[in-house]
Amino acid sequence: MTGALALAAAAAAFLPGLANAQGRDIISIVGSSTVYPFATVVAERFGRSSGFKTPKIESTGSGGGLKLFCKGVGTATPDITNASRRIKKSEFDDCQNNGVKDVVEVLIGFDGIAFANSREAPLYELSLKDIYLALAKDVPGADGKLIPNPYTTWKEVDSNLPDTRIEVLGPPPTSGTRDAFAELAMGGGAEQIPALHALSKLGADEVDAIKAAMAALGVPESLYDALAQKKGKAPKGGDIFETIAYSVREDGAYIEAGENDNLIVQKLEANPSALGIFGYSFLEENADKVQGSKIDGVAPDFDTIADGDYPVSRPLYFYIKAAHVGRIPGIQEFAEEFVSERAMGEDGYLPERGLIPLEEEALEEIQAAVKSLKPLQM
Repeated sequence: MTGALALAAAAAAFLPGLANAQGRDIISIVGSSTVYPFATVVAERFGRSSGFKTPKIESTGSGGGLKLFCKGVGTATPDITNASRRIKKSEFDDCQNNGVKDVVEVLIGFDGIAFANSREAPLYELSLKDIYLALAKDVPGADGKLIPNPYTTWKEVDSNLPDTRIEVLGPPPTSGTRDAFAELAMGGGAEQIPALHALSKLGADEVDAIKAAMAALGVPESLYDALAQKKGKAPKGGDIFETIAYSVREDGAYIEAGENDNLIVQKLEANPSALGIFGYSFLEENADKVQGSKIDGVAPDFDTIADGDYPVSRPLYFYIKAAHVGRIPGIQEFAEEFVSERAMGEDGYLPERGLIPLEEEALEEIQAAVKSLKPLQM
C-alpha cells in the first residue's frame, strides 16, 4: 500500500509537467560542453540501434544544466544532465526542495584540462604557480600583501617564459571546466604561496589566526564578516583562501569565450599568441591545430591523465532524474548503453574519442548502479 501511494504521488507530481509540455517521447539532456561530444556519440548510436528516438542534447554548461535539471519533475524539465564536476551540495539541495528526490549519479571517466595554444607558436611549459600568478585577480606584492595583478606578459611571471602578452581564452563561471580550473589550477598554484597555503589550513575555530593571516596578506576583515554572514557560521581559513585563489582577473587578460570549446580552438588558430582552456578530448580532436602545454613538467595525454600524473585532471559525470524513468521512453536504456563495455570499456568507442576510462571494477559498480537506479546520498 505504501509503495502504491508513493507511485501515485510521483505520478501526480509528474502530471503538471505533462500538461505543460503536451507529452514528450524523446530524451532531453543538458549540461557540460566537455561531456557533450561523448553523450552525442552515445545518443547517435542509441538512436540508430535501439528503436528509441535519438536523444536531444544541449550544451548549457555544468552549472546551467544542473539548474535546469533541478527545477522540478515533469516533461518541461530535462531527464539527464551532464557535468564535468560533481554536483554541489547546494545544487543537490535545490533538487530535493523542488521535488527531484531520486537523483542517480553516474561517473563515466576522467578528463584533463588542457592549456593549449596554436601549433604555429612555441610550446609552453607552465607551473601551477605560473598559472595562478598570471590569471589571479590579486597576487602577492613585494611586501607579501595582495595587490591587483600587475603582470602583463608571461615573462614577467617567470623569466623562462616567452615575452608574450598574457591572453587566455577560457570558459565562463557556469562551466564545470571553469570550476575545475579554479580548484585545480588556480588553487593548486596559490597553495605554492606560503602565506596562502598557511591560511588554507586554518580551521573555523582558529579565528584570531585567520584574521592575523588575512591582515598579513592585506585582506580586509570585512571579507571574513561577509563569508560568515553568507555561510551562517564562522568560515574556515580554506573559505577565505578559495575566495582569494579562485578569483580570476577581469582586466582583459582572461577572456570568457562561452561554452563552445570549438570556438576557442578556432580563436587560437587565428591568434597564435593566445592560450586556451578546454578539456583534453578537444585537444585530441584538434591535435593538428593546437598543442597542450606541459604543466609542472607533465604533458596532457591519455596515459598521464589515466595515471593521475597530470595535475589538472577531473572526473566526468551525468545525472539521471529517476522520476522520469518509465515515463519518458528510453532513459534507462540510454544510460545502460552509455556505461556499457562497448562504450566505456578500455577498448570502447568513447575512449577512442578521448574519454579516460574507469578501471574494470569501477565500471562494473557504475553499471550496477545504473541498472538499479541507485539514488545519490549526500
